[in-house]
Amino acid sequence: MVTKEEIFKAVSTVNDPEVGFNLVEMGLIYDAVCNEENEVTVTMTLSTKACPLHQMIIQWVEEAVLRELPEVQLAKVDIVWEPVWNISMADDNVKAQLGGM
Repeated sequence: MVTKEEIFKAVSTVNDPEVGFNLVEMGLIYDAVCNEENEVTVTMTLSTKACPLHQMIIQWVEEAVLRELPEVQLAKVDIVWEPVWNISMADDNVKAQLGGM
């Protein structure tokens, strides 16, 4: 069974195409779990409900988990809108670069 840290590391290979930072450092990944059958669920949000790449980002996250963690049998994304994402949830380096948001 893979750990939450391993899943977060796999998802960190996916960048937000608008700003160029990975989804983990953006603070968009809220949780990740793996069950006994090596099925992973990533709980995340997007920076806006109107994100035009909504479906693509979900696909990229699922593909990254499967690519980076070969023991995983299934990867799925659960999009949530609470708590609503804001820049304060991002890593300090992201805040420094995007401070004007």
